[in-house]
Amino acid sequence: MKHASPGAIDRLRGLLATLRAIEGLNEKRPGIFYRKSRAFLHFHEDPAGLFADIRDRAGVDFDRFDVTDQALWPGLITEVLKRL
Repeated sequence: MKHASPGAIDRLRGLLATLRAIEGLNEKRPGIFYRKSRAFLHFHEDPAGLFADIRDRAGVDFDRFDVTDQALWPGLITEVLKRL
């Protein structure tokens, strides 16, 4: 699964605006967020849709969340806030 292209990132404008407003997240490149010095959240695309990978609670790996549909975005934001 490849990292999200600029076109895919553009489709996530509203979600990205919300993420950019969250204290503690730093967007190093469009759609790639860090918490302190560690990668925390990034996006992928494949034929099945768009997905966000968020660092797991143990800080070891990433968990994948479908963000293809805007109706799924509030759940992602909730999960991001829990993990910060």
